[in-house]
Amino acid sequence: MKGFLFYMKQWSSISLILRIFVGLIVGACLGLFCPQWKSISILGTMFVDSLKAIAPVLVAVLVVSSVARADGSMGKRFKTVITLYLLTTFLAAVVAVIASILFPVTLDLKDVEAKTDLVSLSDVFSNFFTNMVTNPFQSVASANYMGVLFWSILVGLGVKLKASTKTIEVIKDFSEVISQVVGWVIQFAPLGIMGLVFTSVAESGLHIFTEYGRLLLQLVGCMLFVSFVLNPLLVAFYLHRNPYPLIFKCMKESGLNAFFTRSSAANIPVNMALCKKLGLDEDFYSVSIPLGSTINMDGAAVTITVFSLAVAHTVGIEVSFMSAIFLSFIATLGACGASGVAGGSLLLIPMACSFFGISDDAAMQAVAIGFIISVVQDSVETALNSSGDVVFTATAEMAERMKKAAGSTFGF
Repeated sequence: MKGFLFYMKQWSSISLILRIFVGLIVGACLGLFCPQWKSISILGTMFVDSLKAIAPVLVAVLVVSSVARADGSMGKRFKTVITLYLLTTFLAAVVAVIASILFPVTLDLKDVEAKTDLVSLSDVFSNFFTNMVTNPFQSVASANYMGVLFWSILVGLGVKLKASTKTIEVIKDFSEVISQVVGWVIQFAPLGIMGLVFTSVAESGLHIFTEYGRLLLQLVGCMLFVSFVLNPLLVAFYLHRNPYPLIFKCMKESGLNAFFTRSSAANIPVNMALCKKLGLDEDFYSVSIPLGSTINMDGAAVTITVFSLAVAHTVGIEVSFMSAIFLSFIATLGACGASGVAGGSLLLIPMACSFFGISDDAAMQAVAIGFIISVVQDSVETALNSSGDVVFTATAEMAERMKKAAGSTFGF
C-alpha cells in the first residue's frame, strides 16, 4: 500500500499538462500503428464515463451549498455572465455568417433514404422547460443539468431558510468530499486521453482532414477566431487589461481536456477545479459553470450556421445578409437548447435549414457529413464552449472586484 501511495505521489507531482501531452502522443502512435489493440479504448471510455457520472452529483451538492450560504451579493455577477454567454453565442453565429458569405462552401449532396426525426425551435423550447422540472433524482442520474440546477437552487433556498447552521456546514463538507473525489479522477486524465485519441485515430484515420478540408477549415477557423479574437475583445472591454493570460490559461487547462473528452458535462469538474485555482468565489462559479454548459454555446452556433449556409449555397438558394443575421438569432436560440437534444448541435441543422425552405433530405445529408467530421468539429466546438465558461465566469467576477477594490490579484 505504501508503495502504491508513493508512486501515486510521484505521478501527481508531474505537470498534468505534460502527462496529458505524453498520453496524446502515445495514443496517436498506437492508433496509427496498432489499431487492432482495441482494448486500449476502454481507458478513454472509463475516464469520460467516470467524469460524467460524478459531475451531476458535484453540481448538485455545490449549488445547494452555494445557495444555502449565499449572502445575496451575486446578482450583478450573474447578470454579467449571462449577458456574456448569450452575447458571444450570437456573435459567434454572426462570425460564421460573415465567413460563409466571404468564403462560400458547398457540399456533395445526393439522394438519401434514411430518415431522422427533425428538431423544430418549438421542440427545443419544450425540451428545455420539460427538462427543468424533471424528477430531481432522475435529473442527476441522467445528467440533465437544467433539472439539476433548478432543483438544487430550490433545495438550497429551502436549506437557507429552514436549516440550522450545522446542517449547512455538513452540506459544505460533503461538497468538499465530492470535489476531492473529482480531483482523484482528473489525475487519470492522461490515460483517459490516451484511450480517446487511440480510438479516434484507429477508427477515423487522418483522411477526414483532406476529404472535407474546406468545410473543416471554415468551422475550425470561425471557432478559433471566436476563441482568440472575439472573446479576448469582450474580456478586455470589461476588465480594461490584457485578456490573453486568462484566455490561454483557460484554453490550456480547460479547452485541452474538453477537446479530447468532447463532452461539456464531463468537463464541468475540470472547470470547477480551474475556477478554484484562479481564486474565484465558489458560491458563484458552482452555479455559473453548469449554467454555461447549457447556454454558452458559441461553437454550436458556429456549427449550425456554417452547415445551414453551406447547404443553402449547394442547392442554389440566395441568402440575403439580413436573412443570414436572422439565422444567427435562430442559431443562438437553438444552440442554447442543443445540450438537451439527442445528437447535440448537428441535429439542429435541419431546424435552421427549414427557414430557407431547404428539403429535409438535403439537410439530413449535411447532418451525416457532420457526424463524419465530428471527431474534429465536435472536439473544437466543445473546447471553445467549455473554456469560455471559465473565461466569462472569471471576467464577471473580476469586473465586480475591480469596481470594489483596485489592484485585486488573480491566479493567472
